[in-house]
Amino acid sequence: MKLELFHAISDAGSARVRKWISEHDMLSATRFRNVVYPEVLADLQKHGGSEQSVPALWDGEKLFVGADAVIARLLAHGDVGR
Repeated sequence: MKLELFHAISDAGSARVRKWISEHDMLSATRFRNVVYPEVLADLQKHGGSEQSVPALWDGEKLFVGADAVIARLLAHGDVGR
């Protein structure tokens, strides 16, 4: 399963995470999901998030909210490969 990054184009924290993912060669492990689309926002809400909780990362079990938390989770994924 790919990690899902819920983001907004105009959000500075989201931009920081997208850049980090690109710079750390994690594009193939991460699915970008823009909350501007109603179906994407609905999926984020199912995981306990909201439009204001971007960036957020769903790892299949838990939602990580905020740029620092998302990057920390991505680092852990890269360290253990899961």
